[in-house]
Amino acid sequence: MTITSDSDAAKRYGKKQNRPVALVVDDENTNRTFLRTFLEADGYSVIEAGNGVEAIQAFQESPPDIIFMDVIMPIMDGYEAVTQIQKLAEAQFIPILFLTALTDENALAKCIEVGGHDFLTKPVSPIVLKAKVRSMERIRKLHLEVFRLYGQMKMDQEMAETVFNGVVIADNIKLDCIKTILKPAEQFSGDVLLTAHAPSSDIHILLGDFTGHGLAAALGALPASEVFRAMTAKGFSPHQIVAGINKKLFSLLPTGMFFAIQFISISSNLEYVNAINCGMPDILLLSSETGAIKQRISSNSLPLGISLDIDFHSLFVRSKISHGDRILLVSDGVTEARNADNTYFGKERFETILQNTKPGESAVESIAKALADFCQDAPQDDDISLAEIPCIPDVLPDWAENDADDEDFSASPSTSKAKPPSTTHGNISVDPLEFSITLPGGRLSNSDPIPLLINHIQEMEGLQKHRRLLFTLLTELYINALDHGLLQLDSSMKSSPEGFSAYFSEREKRLAALNHGFIKINIQTHNTVQGGKMIIRVEDSGKGFNLKLINNADTHNVEKLCGRGIHLLNSLCESVRYEEPGNRVEVIYSWNDEL
Repeated sequence: MTITSDSDAAKRYGKKQNRPVALVVDDENTNRTFLRTFLEADGYSVIEAGNGVEAIQAFQESPPDIIFMDVIMPIMDGYEAVTQIQKLAEAQFIPILFLTALTDENALAKCIEVGGHDFLTKPVSPIVLKAKVRSMERIRKLHLEVFRLYGQMKMDQEMAETVFNGVVIADNIKLDCIKTILKPAEQFSGDVLLTAHAPSSDIHILLGDFTGHGLAAALGALPASEVFRAMTAKGFSPHQIVAGINKKLFSLLPTGMFFAIQFISISSNLEYVNAINCGMPDILLLSSETGAIKQRISSNSLPLGISLDIDFHSLFVRSKISHGDRILLVSDGVTEARNADNTYFGKERFETILQNTKPGESAVESIAKALADFCQDAPQDDDISLAEIPCIPDVLPDWAENDADDEDFSASPSTSKAKPPSTTHGNISVDPLEFSITLPGGRLSNSDPIPLLINHIQEMEGLQKHRRLLFTLLTELYINALDHGLLQLDSSMKSSPEGFSAYFSEREKRLAALNHGFIKINIQTHNTVQGGKMIIRVEDSGKGFNLKLINNADTHNVEKLCGRGIHLLNSLCESVRYEEPGNRVEVIYSWNDEL
């Protein structure tokens, strides 16, 4: 190996110089001299090598900017040398121009096959050589720019992934009983899985699929997750949450981008699930006993972000569930996965796997194995997401375990240790805070006052640690007034699966037709040195009920007669008092800071 030209070529081995460096590889000194003279005149520093081995050694010491390679040389020919150099170069692009006396088409074609970028036959024309060098320089500059942009993109994606994981994924509920597959087609997934517990102890789960995949699709998950978590935490109903996400995305997403979702809400008593499907494959309810599909909830709405004119409340489906039933959420990336033969995984194969999954086995794990066997090394076209949610107590919150500052629902309110901000002076209680809201019957079909009341109580009184209990109390009082007071529904209808569906179907019918009556809610809070109490009065314009049936019945019969509502109120409150004719109720919820 010979280093020629001025000191710039030698300095190349210690420090990158401004002049580009060319590596000339040829066993004929005359050919090397010709190229050196030409290249130095063109502004290059030149390194010479007499065979392939010397060329590899020179490359390892310091990669040049361009390589001129002969084919036929002793010790190691140009084909082998270029093969080795390309392995050393890895992702770096260094133009390699073969200069050869060979004229055989197969030999020239091999120059390109082994990693060369162009070739010239000897004797070389200086004009053609200069044109080739200029062409290679342009290509090299483009590669350098692409490599720079790619590096910047990777760095941006890594930063965005950190934000995405911290904002979207980190706040999901950590539950081992929920089995999931989240397999992005790129670094970022356009699919998103969101989970959260509501103040009512219901669990909300959303599986969504943004248009496309990659970073652009994943960006939409940030506002969607923000709305989902904020509205869930405040106690908004599922249809209000979906409407809130839709409104947010409608204002943010560009034309042509939308968000298909499956949203389910499992009730805290594990009796029913509320679900909506907006542009996704069927939501499947699987039997705990046989593993068979008990119910399909097909898409009945446009995806989110397309239109504001959607009545999500009427599109939700309420289904009776049994202990151990499983709910399967799935994106279209599963059935649209393809193998090397360009064959789709398909809906039929998907459901056959479900049918062959035995009770007690995980459907997600069975599908994951089948997908891996089917697709093998075939490229993934779309994001693949599945979630299998069991209808068991483990999916419900353990507030005491998950949040040490919150009240355990099993704790007695009178012995609560939560400490709202003190608003007392010495031992004298300040004047109570009081506010009321009256909802006319015609607005009850699209109004939910509970989140408004809870947020108002928190802002005015700071009773954050009592939020979940108060949410439960207010919800039960309001639902009792609405369902049994104004709508005159009978709880005993819900004792069977058929009656359960009939109950809620009749509820929706009567609620839509309601254009008279009212529900009035009055709340007073009293803070003292020891703690405080809250007096909640609810009145409806209904006919009421026979108070003697409640007053003379034991706990078991109360629940049989009226559902769990009155029994739950009695267990949470210091006192529960109904007034004739049964359409007015007063409850007192108290806390003691010193216990």
